[in-house]
Amino acid sequence: MHDLRADRAAVYGAEEEIGVVTDLPPIKKPASATAAIDKTLAALPLEQRAWLEKVRQTVQAACPAAEEAIVYGLPGLRYKGKGLAGYTAFKNHYGYYPMSGKLTTVFKDDLKSYKTAKGSIQFPLDKPVPVTLLKKLVKARIKEIDAPSTAKKTKK
Repeated sequence: MHDLRADRAAVYGAEEEIGVVTDLPPIKKPASATAAIDKTLAALPLEQRAWLEKVRQTVQAACPAAEEAIVYGLPGLRYKGKGLAGYTAFKNHYGYYPMSGKLTTVFKDDLKSYKTAKGSIQFPLDKPVPVTLLKKLVKARIKEIDAPSTAKKTKK
């Protein structure tokens, strides 16, 4: 069998001479998503933290198989590797992101009292968490994720 390392050494010289670093410090593992979310929520005022913790618990209860994750830079959850939901607090509202542009249209009647855009919902600061609505949104997103792909397969 041919020794490629010997060929490489003959052409380039010893590993040290070609700049291969062998004494790197160990790579720091990123903090878990749960720890990152805990840290993010801990930095918020108590009222906002409590509201978002309720959202967090509601989404987790609606999909126990989901894993906490930072989704598009937001605290949230993934299901089967795909974004399930994201949430955050702003100065004038709470943001909820169902990770699907279709759901705000599908649930437009349920969402008529909230400001929405494609893929986002704004909840007022002075209202309780709409638990039933969030559960419906999560269940609908799970169905989207679980649905067989409708993408056209290319013929070979």
